[in-house]
Amino acid sequence: MDIDVLGALAVRENGISITPTAPKPRQVLALLALHADQVVPVSALIEELWAGEPPRSARTTLQTYVLQLRALIATALERGAAGGAEAGTDPVTHPVTQPGTDRGAGVRTAKDILVTLPGGYLLSSGGGVLDVREFDRLAGSGYRAMDAGDFPAAARLLREALALWTGPAFADVQSGVQLDMEARRLEETRLCALDQRIEADLRLGRHRELLAELTVLASRYRTHENLHGQFMLALHRSGRRGEALDVYQRLRGTLVRELGLEPSVALRRLQRSILMAGPESLSEPGVEPGGERLVRV
Repeated sequence: MDIDVLGALAVRENGISITPTAPKPRQVLALLALHADQVVPVSALIEELWAGEPPRSARTTLQTYVLQLRALIATALERGAAGGAEAGTDPVTHPVTQPGTDRGAGVRTAKDILVTLPGGYLLSSGGGVLDVREFDRLAGSGYRAMDAGDFPAAARLLREALALWTGPAFADVQSGVQLDMEARRLEETRLCALDQRIEADLRLGRHRELLAELTVLASRYRTHENLHGQFMLALHRSGRRGEALDVYQRLRGTLVRELGLEPSVALRRLQRSILMAGPESLSEPGVEPGGERLVRV
C-alpha cells in the first residue's frame, strides 16, 4: 500500500486507489493512513468525525465507514489479483503478519489490511511507501548532514524531502480536530526543513538564487523571524544592503503592530551587523565575528 498525505490524500493498494469520495469515510482513511501500522483508537476517530458531540450511533456509524473502506480495499485486491493472472504472474500472496488475523500466510484480505483490534483500528501498509515517513527519513538525514557541516548533502537531502510536499497536508480532506492538529504539526516540520535547507544554501553561497523564493516566503510568513533574517542575509550578500534593512523595518512594524513584540536579540544583532559591515565581512551565513548565530533556528 502506498500512502500520500503531504498534499492531496491518495491511498493505493496494488496501485489502485482506495480513497473514498464521501467526506466522512475520507476523514477516517486520512487519520488511519497518517498513522499506518499503528492502532488508531476509536475515541480519536470519533473525535475527528464529530468534534466532541458524537451521536448515539457514533460507533455503529464508524463501523459502517470502516466497512465501506474495506469494500474499496477488497475491490483493489481483486483487481490486482485479476491483473496479475492476466499478465501470467501469481496473484498477490504477501505473507500476513498483521495483528487481527489467525493465518500465518496467504492472500491478504481487506480485513488483514484494515484490521480491527481492541480499542481501535490499524491500517497495514504491507511495506508500502508512505510519503510522510520518507519525508522524515530524508529530513533527518539532512539535519545530520547540517550538524556534520556537509552543506551540499544537507541541501540535497532537504530539497528531496520538501519535494514530497505537493500542497498542505490533507489538502482535499474535510478535517476535524485530530486532522487539524496533525496538519499543523506536519506544517511545522515542513517549515523546519525549509529553514534548514535555506541555511544550507546560504552556507554554499547561493544567496542570489534564494532571493525570489525568500521574497515569497517573507510575504507569506510575515512574522517568521528566521526566514526574514535569511532574506536579509541573502539581500546583503547580493549587494542590496538597503533592501535588507527595509526587510528588517517591515518585519519590526508587523511584529509591533500585530503581536506587540520587538524583533529578537539575534535579529537586532543581524541588523546592526548589516549597518556596520560591508558585504564581504558577513562571509559566513548566520554567524557574526564573535561566532554567535545571528538568526535563530
